[in-house]
Amino acid sequence: MKRSLITTLIIGVAVALIVGALHATKVIAGFETVAAQLVTDYVTATRVIGEKWQYVFVLLVALGVAWLTLSNPAGAGRWRALLLIGLLLVELFGLAWVCSLYRVFFQPAPSVLAVVFAYLAAEGWSAFLRRNRSHLIRTVFADRISTDQFRRLSDGRISFGAEAKTYDVSVVVCDIGNKLTFAEGGEPAAFTETTAKFIRETAARLVEEGAYLQAADGEGVVGVFGFPAPDPEHTQKAARVVVDMIKNSREQGEDKEKVAASRDIRVGISSGAIIAGALQESRRPLLLTSGEPIDLARRFCALNRFYGSRALMETATFDRVSEAVVARPIDFVSGLNSHDRLEVYEPLWLAAEAGPERLAQRDSFWSGVVLYREKRWAEAYAEFQKARGSETEDDLPLEFYLRRLEPLILQLTQWTQE
Repeated sequence: MKRSLITTLIIGVAVALIVGALHATKVIAGFETVAAQLVTDYVTATRVIGEKWQYVFVLLVALGVAWLTLSNPAGAGRWRALLLIGLLLVELFGLAWVCSLYRVFFQPAPSVLAVVFAYLAAEGWSAFLRRNRSHLIRTVFADRISTDQFRRLSDGRISFGAEAKTYDVSVVVCDIGNKLTFAEGGEPAAFTETTAKFIRETAARLVEEGAYLQAADGEGVVGVFGFPAPDPEHTQKAARVVVDMIKNSREQGEDKEKVAASRDIRVGISSGAIIAGALQESRRPLLLTSGEPIDLARRFCALNRFYGSRALMETATFDRVSEAVVARPIDFVSGLNSHDRLEVYEPLWLAAEAGPERLAQRDSFWSGVVLYREKRWAEAYAEFQKARGSETEDDLPLEFYLRRLEPLILQLTQWTQE
């Protein structure tokens, strides 16, 4: 807004000076004579609008046309601007004709030239900006967002500038679950091939679902939902995508060969504000994205290996998706600062797909965690036993708590016997 206003003032003043100079030096005298003869008669006029008022009118017209052209994007908005400018030209001649009825001479030619010059200058500046913006969009977002988002960015339907701004987003970080074990025990070529396939498939899925691909390398795949196009439902969308990917991974995990092929996925999710802006100091623009959600999502993704969970998210994200996704509490962990304590949750299923049995298992697990924190070991152990699913289902977070409780239950039993 501020930049467009400054550009409008520069174009308006420059056009007014140019038209004023052309009028003062009589360069456009012939054009002025022809234009005046079309709608007015200087000979019969008893009053003439002074040149000072002409210059003021030229400046106002140039500023108005420049602002109208700069504030309307390409497409339908540009055609509306052209229609209004055409009507303005007609009105200028109409004004001269109305003034002639009252024997007042108004010269429309300088104002007409101001309209034309201001439009050409503003259009030229807009074309220059579009060319720079097009290069920026291609360099920064090519192959990192969906085709639909890229098309809307290119034609201006999604507003994006190089200046740094704050965006409310949800960050999803995905990595191979048993990557470290697979890397140490497998052949380098097989590890590289499997990792490349994981990166390719996961990145394509996140981009297809509307995420911006922030990173895709050996350290994981990072997708940002809610950027560059703001989306009020970005957290729900991210959670649904994660739950669906976990479901597919769980189904593939039933094949032992696919488990050996390291197809197990681990995910971290975090929502909040990030700062994003383009760095154009070099010939190739770079997009800088930074914020706590990115760091937390990476941390949660790594923490899955400790708890055996498939995905983790903090309380802020859980609160946003609690109605759409069934999740359970896992533990309190330290945040980015040593004094921060964050409760993390594991998303399990979509609420619409979770039956009564799964909800009962989740509730029992939740009760077990609460009782464990209250140091009511025997009751917590009983609730965790209720949370067991079928024998074919591996519930590593449940086993994590049972392993913690078993020596405590044994010690409690010994004290009771004594």
